[in-house]
Amino acid sequence: MRVRFAPSPTGHLHVGNARTALFNWLLARGNGGTFILRIEDTDVERSTQVSEAAIFHDLGWLGLNWDEGPDVGGARGPYRQSERLHLYASYAKELLNAGHAYYCFCSIAQLDADRQSAIAEGRPTQYAGTCRRLTRDQTDARIAAGERPAIRFRVPEDREVAFEDVVRGEVRFQTDIIGDPVIVRADGHPAYNFAVVIDDALMEVTHVVRGEDHISNTPRQILLYEALGFTPPAFAHLALVLGPDHSPLSKRHGATSVAEFRAKGYLPEALTNYLALIGWSPGHGDELLPIDELARRFSLEGVGHSAGVFDEEKLAWVNRHYLKMADPIRIAELAVPYFNEAGVQMAPSSRGFEFLASAMPMATGSVDRLDQVPSRLAFLFDYDPEAALRDERVGGEMRDAGAQAVVRALAEELAAAPRLDRERFRATANAVKARTGQKAKALFHPIRVALTGRAEGPELDLAIPAIDGGADLPGDAGIPKILGCRERAAAFVEALEGAS
Repeated sequence: MRVRFAPSPTGHLHVGNARTALFNWLLARGNGGTFILRIEDTDVERSTQVSEAAIFHDLGWLGLNWDEGPDVGGARGPYRQSERLHLYASYAKELLNAGHAYYCFCSIAQLDADRQSAIAEGRPTQYAGTCRRLTRDQTDARIAAGERPAIRFRVPEDREVAFEDVVRGEVRFQTDIIGDPVIVRADGHPAYNFAVVIDDALMEVTHVVRGEDHISNTPRQILLYEALGFTPPAFAHLALVLGPDHSPLSKRHGATSVAEFRAKGYLPEALTNYLALIGWSPGHGDELLPIDELARRFSLEGVGHSAGVFDEEKLAWVNRHYLKMADPIRIAELAVPYFNEAGVQMAPSSRGFEFLASAMPMATGSVDRLDQVPSRLAFLFDYDPEAALRDERVGGEMRDAGAQAVVRALAEELAAAPRLDRERFRATANAVKARTGQKAKALFHPIRVALTGRAEGPELDLAIPAIDGGADLPGDAGIPKILGCRERAAAFVEALEGAS
């Protein structure tokens, strides 16, 4: 089995195209086959090296490594269409000599006029066949006079083209609605339908798995396979990925590219797992599976006919699972750019990252994405009791005499106490409870506000030891200096007195 993913380097990798790449990759890996990456860059005006590099990066980030491609080589290259122009020219000449193709001198203006006439008369808008009847002498004369013709494929008349789509079953087309397609443009560059046939045939692709928007191209390609003496591959056309409003997923729905979802803080294993679930099920009620197990279970026969809706809430659910499972050191490293963007500057440091990693379970258990981690852990690095008291939502309850008594008792208990771990914190809380008579929310809410500056956050059994653990780090640990619980409690009492 040999499959390929053949993107055009004209922009970002759309998640719909990423799903197509994933399905090809799963098919190859699950069957011991070969996954080929081919760059279709014959659109000279729009193709860029920047886009090509981004495609490489996005596929690599997703874990979709390829066996043959522009950067890794292979026995059936080159793997960029721009480096295969001589092959297209050779096969175009073969078709011309065999009478399966002809030169077309029609101008764009003439083609537009013919199209408008067909629309006005209610006829199909395919090529009218104007140059199909030119003799060899006529075409030679016009070329000798300096005209630069395109080359069209001569579609057989009164034919039915049928193929068995692995996903959709039998599909049939009549040639009288196809028209003669251009296979080589006047500038010498091949058209998509021609180049893809040459490439897939010479690269010995056995299964073409692509979006359903290519179904109408398939009969033209099958006819070209026949004319060139090649055996067509098996075709499988995937339903499109839609937005929540059931229109094709586009910018109006928000993020659509792999790069955008990466920037928002989704993990690659979460995105690949979720994309695999759009239009296919691994069975047994399973949804959260590593990519190698997805490959083991994947089959084209299990792919559904209906379009799948991209649900970012479901993606976030999948991402939460993988965030919880991930190595905290890895998550800490991935979260650093988001801390920097939030104004909390981090520098690589084993001491600092060890602490940050130890704090990650407080965040990964309650966030959807990496970009939400800094706000979840902001209480560690950003403590401002005056601001907390000014915030009605946070400090409003601190006007209560009982709440203030808790904070003052807390500050006194901590004044000479060692740094808090979980057990010391519980002992301190019990001491404050005994002194004030406060319990439950009346006890712990004032403690939370006084020590974190916030009305909500991670469990105090986790948050308080993290605060004091960070406070003991040296100043060169690579993370911002953290104010300890003793200092925070004293500062909050001072802020209370100032506010009163």
